[in-house]
Amino acid sequence: MPDQPDQPERHSAPPQPASGEAAAEMPYEQARDELIEVVRRLEDGGLTLEESLRLWERGEHLAAICLQWLEGARARLAAALPAQEPGDPAAPF
Repeated sequence: MPDQPDQPERHSAPPQPASGEAAAEMPYEQARDELIEVVRRLEDGGLTLEESLRLWERGEHLAAICLQWLEGARARLAAALPAQEPGDPAAPF
């Protein structure tokens, strides 16, 4: 499609997490996939208490990263949608 001088060029901005250092460590998909693996290993069992605690702590950290990314995505969606009345059943979230 040819460029139109009247309209600004639209580029998809890279997704950004909500503010926080943890989410800057890795992309959402990487954190999610690693979290899935941590949960699988914990559910499989057979780990020492120390290994289980280490994995649990890693899982908590990964969950925090995912949450920051999701909160950032929600904020971007809210900013892109027209304002809606509080309590409006048509509100997306």
